[in-house]
Amino acid sequence: MNPRQLLLLLLFFFFSLLEPTITFSLDERFEACVPKTCGNGQNISYPFYIQGKQKPFCGQPGFELTCGHNGFPILTLMYTPYTIHQIFYHNNSLRLSNPIFSQPNASSCIGPTQNLTVGRYIFRLAPNQRDLFVLYGCDPAVLPERVRERMIGCSAAGNETTLVVGLDKDDLDLVTARESCNGGAVNATVEDLKGGVREALWRGFMLIWNATSCRECENSEGRCGFDLDPLVYAFRCYCPDRPHVVKCNPGTKWLSKAAKIVIGLSVVILCILMIGLLLHCKRKHSSSSGQFQTRNTYSTPSSPNAEVESGSVYFGVPLFSYKELAEATNRFDLSKQIGDGGFGTVYYGKLKDGREVAVKHLYNHNYRRVEQFMNEIQILTRLRHRNLVSLYGCTSRQSRELLLVYEYIPNGTVASHLHGELAKPGLLTWSLRMKIAVETASALAYLHASKIIHRDIKTNNILLDNSFYVKVADFGLSRLFPNDMTHVSTAPQGTPGYVDPEYHQCYQLTSKSDVYSFGVVLIELISSMPAVDMNRHKDEINLSNLAIKKIQERALSELVDPYLGFDSDTEVKRMIIEATELAFQCLQQDRELRPSMDEVLEVLKRIESGKDELKHLEEAVHGSGVSHNNNVTTSTELDEAGLLKNRKPPSSPISVPDSRESKSTTPNASS
Repeated sequence: MNPRQLLLLLLFFFFSLLEPTITFSLDERFEACVPKTCGNGQNISYPFYIQGKQKPFCGQPGFELTCGHNGFPILTLMYTPYTIHQIFYHNNSLRLSNPIFSQPNASSCIGPTQNLTVGRYIFRLAPNQRDLFVLYGCDPAVLPERVRERMIGCSAAGNETTLVVGLDKDDLDLVTARESCNGGAVNATVEDLKGGVREALWRGFMLIWNATSCRECENSEGRCGFDLDPLVYAFRCYCPDRPHVVKCNPGTKWLSKAAKIVIGLSVVILCILMIGLLLHCKRKHSSSSGQFQTRNTYSTPSSPNAEVESGSVYFGVPLFSYKELAEATNRFDLSKQIGDGGFGTVYYGKLKDGREVAVKHLYNHNYRRVEQFMNEIQILTRLRHRNLVSLYGCTSRQSRELLLVYEYIPNGTVASHLHGELAKPGLLTWSLRMKIAVETASALAYLHASKIIHRDIKTNNILLDNSFYVKVADFGLSRLFPNDMTHVSTAPQGTPGYVDPEYHQCYQLTSKSDVYSFGVVLIELISSMPAVDMNRHKDEINLSNLAIKKIQERALSELVDPYLGFDSDTEVKRMIIEATELAFQCLQQDRELRPSMDEVLEVLKRIESGKDELKHLEEAVHGSGVSHNNNVTTSTELDEAGLLKNRKPPSSPISVPDSRESKSTTPNASS
């Protein structure tokens, strides 16, 4: 046997021994889901995961935590952050508090907070919690002394400092205190009242969570997680060898140890044999060095460039080099910036071939940026619609930066024309707004027919060209629906003011979630008001709440943009009334009462054309809780009070009474 054959035999022997190691080496998901901490407090593990420190598949959707400045984990409930003091994994409970009450003896003033809201599906309050009322703006001169003793801090308003008091919901002085405090009352939950109200607020309250049990997986020395693949979307036990459904296979650990022993012995034996072989070859080579010549059989690569050159194709779209896009945007100059969203910054650019483009630069700190990058590419490459923005190309996934290249839409967003920097009274006429509504609905109906949900429909994501044609953009949150599924469960995402209220409760996404968001967009087109405005009354901060209130009060004229001609043009008035009625249906709390996007599009086209008017409104949304009397007039003199009188209220939490007089109890909010 010559030395070359002996070497091949040894290598074959080594890799044969190495095979068990390959089979039972540690799975990357098992290694990724090691418990982590924010600095203070305990280690965090399933069902929770820390954003930026642990992968999303290490926890269950809806259990995302962040790290606070004090080193404690933060759980966000309905946009309010709560500090977690302790997690009790043995009974699925945790103790947390509002950081506003972070110091039990603090003398600094307490900022405003809001009522605790807990969904029904993931978290619920533990039994035997106490309800408190935190009252702001209490005048110490008016407040009885026995109530002043329950002061928990102060609240500053201008140059005045007033008291903040905390009272149990059953306290006999609660009525007196509410009359003396004009800053509002907020409901707060505490575990008990030991040590006084302030300390009780600092200690916080208990929540119980609902998630798949991790006990069997942990007992088998696995690490719990969640497979986020839409076709799986279920609990997984990550084990040293691979993921399992419930627990790790018995013997996996033993095999892993055995593999390590085999590796060690194999390496030692191979080293001894290799040293002997090298010594043998050296002696043989020295005796016949003049008889052989060495020859280089390796060739140099034809292209030394590490980065993929532009002109290649990736997932069906052209690839651009980072250098090419940097030149097109003048190295991403701030003066070229035309947009800034949740996932990246958008720049105006001009390619060498003269095409104007919009280049989205995904944020480097976004740990999901590769997922969103791939999501937009995979969705936009399968879609072709005149009202959807076109994807021109992207950089390679191996590029130094992730960049997406779109067609440039020059006329800004619908939001900027309604209540932003491009807003001019009377510029967006009602006919233009109806055109925008119809084209947006057409794009959404096409998406839904293609089994895609947009998830982030808002006026900031509806672009306009110079002829005011619509281009719907931003598909970073979009989801593809498998054919055999009616909904997809996801963690809450989207833009406040546009998110389906049922989404916050059950985290189930359907096409009706887009319908709700479109209802908000429709109200924006009618009112020219933003979807969220903190300057409005607290009950009207969300435009959807304001719109429903005005419709119920038959005060539609207070909602409509005064520059649209609602009071002077009977045809405009007719269309606005019917569009408002459609928006009302889209904004139903119960998603089953909302129409589909196909039905919405059909109704909008009939409103725009004026054909059959109200008769078809009932037919298009049949079954969604809307009906009209058979003798409804189709005269253009129809007013909103008449429309509301002729409509039977839907079987949902929102109804329009038949007997109330037209009035307004809330002043019209400025946009």
